[in-house]
Amino acid sequence: MTETLFTKIINRELPADIIYEDDHCIAIKDIAPKAPTHVLVIPKKPIPRLVDAAEEDQALLGHLMVAAGKIAAEAGVGDAFRLIINNGADVGQTVFHLHLHILGGKEFSEAQLGF
Repeated sequence: MTETLFTKIINRELPADIIYEDDHCIAIKDIAPKAPTHVLVIPKKPIPRLVDAAEEDQALLGHLMVAAGKIAAEAGVGDAFRLIINNGADVGQTVFHLHLHILGGKEFSEAQLGF
């Protein structure tokens, strides 16, 4: 996998507003937020898309979910937030390093759900 923008942030080669970090992931504020709270949770292991995850990544994927809950609470959205994973360019993935979007701080309408 080629080095991505997120790899450079993880390696501290590019600046970012880091709000959480542990041994397995990092969380940063999105530079183009779609909600009052918009945080990206990025695994330190570079996996291009969710469908590229292997059996060996199960624990990491679970860790990302647990971390997302903690990060959302620390970001002040409590237990009311949206968690999004884009998988592929056709659905809006622009950086091919798996990441979760935590969106909160506002109500989302049914039209915004997209289904």
